[in-house]
Amino acid sequence: MSLSFGTDGVRGVANTELTPELALALGRATAHVLGPTGSVVVGRDTRRSGPLLEGAFVAGLSSAGVDALLLGVAPTPTVAWVSADAGIPGAMVSASHNPYADNGIKLFAPGGRKLSDELEAAVEAALADGSGPRPVGLGVGRPVDAPDHVAAWAASVAGTIEGRTLDGLRIVVDCANGAASPVAGDLLARVGADVVVINDRPDGTNINDGCGATHPEALGRAVVAHGAALGLALDGDADRCIAIDHAGQVVDGDQILAVLALDRRRRGVLKADTVVVTVMTNLGFRHAMAAEGIDVVDTAVGDRYVLDAMEAGGYALGGEQSGHVIQRDLATTGDGLLTGVALCDAVVRSGRSLAELAGVMTRLPQVLRNVRLPARPENLLHVLDLVADDVAAAERELGRDGRVLLRPSGTEPVVRVMVEAATQQHAAEVAGRLVAAVEAAAS
Repeated sequence: MSLSFGTDGVRGVANTELTPELALALGRATAHVLGPTGSVVVGRDTRRSGPLLEGAFVAGLSSAGVDALLLGVAPTPTVAWVSADAGIPGAMVSASHNPYADNGIKLFAPGGRKLSDELEAAVEAALADGSGPRPVGLGVGRPVDAPDHVAAWAASVAGTIEGRTLDGLRIVVDCANGAASPVAGDLLARVGADVVVINDRPDGTNINDGCGATHPEALGRAVVAHGAALGLALDGDADRCIAIDHAGQVVDGDQILAVLALDRRRRGVLKADTVVVTVMTNLGFRHAMAAEGIDVVDTAVGDRYVLDAMEAGGYALGGEQSGHVIQRDLATTGDGLLTGVALCDAVVRSGRSLAELAGVMTRLPQVLRNVRLPARPENLLHVLDLVADDVAAAERELGRDGRVLLRPSGTEPVVRVMVEAATQQHAAEVAGRLVAAVEAAAS
């Protein structure tokens, strides 16, 4: 039995690609590699397949002599927080923003960090080997219900603005019918907000279905209808947050980072006046930060790489355009509600609207094209070498008002072509030429 970790754990269609047999074996492998502490904290989102895969994973832990602290339905950042607080490994059964038929298992090392490449390889090897001790009697692990940890995490999030409140701020929060559904409204009310909660009635099949961070249109309408100051859209496992301003306009992860960066610098808590982002972050963000004298560090796509760079440089703020924002002095991973509380706090203290604050940056039009090629994945870098002159010509054409990024997929024979330009038309034209160049180089 084998598996490969993606950029965010193991993921696939539940009960066909991600089977209970595989989840059980992964539980045993996790116990062998990460489990000397004797327990693993486990949470899940609201998918119908969640209890199935959670049960199988926990059975694997138990068979290897490791206890499971069961949070039940809880956000991914709750698992990471408990892992950090207790110094034990963690596992989250979730496929994040994917449709309900998918599911996944994300793993955290003791301390709340996602697994390094080395630990992932060790878990994969342990799963392929399939051996390991099988204790008997009192040595067998057991599941222990631990819902109080969820309340403790919520209190810690609320405590990040201790001494201040969101009194008078009307917020609409979209829970995506996901893991934040039981906690989001109470948490935001706890810090003083006037809260309207939508999409908090999960039925096992409606997670992310036309709602949440990947579908913020309904939230935009609700913000306007309720006369709210802003809206917060979470994804299925609540590690991401996209915002909506009072006029119903989307404020994406890049804009949220810009608002938080300036707010933190004013308060003296933006370490080294630096923000860490991925190569996909909009050029408008980079321009805005340069104008404010804030440095930007780039990483590969994936919040794990953002966190690695933050810790290497001792930085406090980083994230992705998707709304996965990491405040390293407050958490070990992205936390949608923590991000939302920080954003609302910045709005209240500034006395300005979210739209005004987000106006610090102007998003450049961005075109993203995926070019599927007959070449094997390991040959994609050669294809990129062949189009280097075309890329250089496009960069000269766009100048400071645009950007080109070509990167190979790590899992399939696909080259991703991204172009930003002053207009959507110009970005599309340049992207079209580069797609043609890539296809010709691969033929």
